Amino acid sequence: MKTEHKIYLSNLVYIVLIIVVGSYAMNDLDQLLTKFRFTVIADDLNMSFLEMRLAEKNYVIYGDDNALRDIRNKIAATTGTLIQNKQDIVRALGREKFDLLRKYMYVYATLVEKIHRERLKDQRSLQQLRAAGHKLELFSNKTTVSERRQVTSIVNRSKRVLHYAFWTVILVAFILSQFIVRNITTSLRRIVAMTRLISKGNFQLIEQKHAKDEMGAVIEAINAMAMELKKREQELIQSRRLASIGILVAGVTHELSNPLNNIAMIAQTYAEVYDQLSEEERLEFMAQVEEQGERLRVIIKNLLDFSRPKELQLAETEVNGIIQKTIELVQNMLEISNIKLVLELAEDLPTVYVDKHQILQVLINITTNAIQVMTDMDRGGELRLSSRYLADSDDIEIEISDNGKGIAPEFLDHIFDPFFTTKGDSGTGLGLWVSYGIIKNHGGMIRVESSIGAGTAFFITLPSCKKSKRCAHVSV
Repeated sequence: MKTEHKIYLSNLVYIVLIIVVGSYAMNDLDQLLTKFRFTVIADDLNMSFLEMRLAEKNYVIYGDDNALRDIRNKIAATTGTLIQNKQDIVRALGREKFDLLRKYMYVYATLVEKIHRERLKDQRSLQQLRAAGHKLELFSNKTTVSERRQVTSIVNRSKRVLHYAFWTVILVAFILSQFIVRNITTSLRRIVAMTRLISKGNFQLIEQKHAKDEMGAVIEAINAMAMELKKREQELIQSRRLASIGILVAGVTHELSNPLNNIAMIAQTYAEVYDQLSEEERLEFMAQVEEQGERLRVIIKNLLDFSRPKELQLAETEVNGIIQKTIELVQNMLEISNIKLVLELAEDLPTVYVDKHQILQVLINITTNAIQVMTDMDRGGELRLSSRYLADSDDIEIEISDNGKGIAPEFLDHIFDPFFTTKGDSGTGLGLWVSYGIIKNHGGMIRVESSIGAGTAFFITLPSCKKSKRCAHVSV
């Protein structure tokens, strides 16, 4: 069901509840008005009956014929009142009680007419008159008291019903609104989580159980977008690979041509001056050839390491252990270069599932670069290595930072490109390129932040065993 229809349905429920409660309240109000009108009529009737009984008393005790005439006039007026207000009285008392009241009035009126017509003043007739009057008065008083009690009962009942109805409507509104809000927020959380994953390059699809509401349509659109972005990413990767091939060819040509040209020049010079060279000078020429050959070997090895990476030897590993091994291998360089080491390793880090030798290669490469940068400045420096757990993504982050001269902003976007280097002829430009490939192959990320004159920081993130399902001894 669409969210729009759910809202319409909840509003319909509210309306039905309000109509039911309103109808009940209107019915009670109508009864109250009817009872109220009857009590006004009943007060007039009771007053008339009281006056009739007083006149009756005067006639019985004193034999006053004028009192009998007053009784007849009151009976006529009361009868007219009953006929005129018959509908209101019947609605308040019901047909049966109205007919009973008319009956008592008729009996009383008949006795009065008989006494008036036959001039009766015997005790038997007077006793019958008084008994009929008493019965009429008693019935009227009882009926009036009963109706007043019913009015009070209706008021109290309406108060209770409206009280319960009010809280029922509030409860139903709360439950329905919670259901709708929870349904919407659950879908929104999934959408937000998905968009965050997409922003990080993870194009995982959102699972949904045949949702037919607007959120389902949004999720389907996001899934379609994720699939399209994944397709575009693959196309972009392919285009970047093709572009990298061009860069690689150009770089290889440049990098290999320099040592090859040097070897050619050394060989030509060596041939021309061979007879004039001493044994020591000849050995020096050969040493130069060997040096250029070693340079060629390093370039080719780095290219092969990146283009044909060795199969990963993955195992559950402690990140801090890899960092400590890195420090052991570069400790001598730190001491010679008078560089201070600062370690900030978090305790109880989750393990990672990596090829520790390749990760060690990355850390040594970046650490060595930092040491060389600070050594070139002739003022020592500070190398900082830290590790931390990123709870929001279940990743382990390694930071390697220095307080060297920094990297110019225009170079930052190219430091992971093949053959890009800021070291001049002393660098091949393949170290960071290889490191980038190793981290990507492990499902991680590597980024750099740098400020001129303040230093450079590399951040390496690797998925922890809490996140990876491949870890052998870790529950996820």
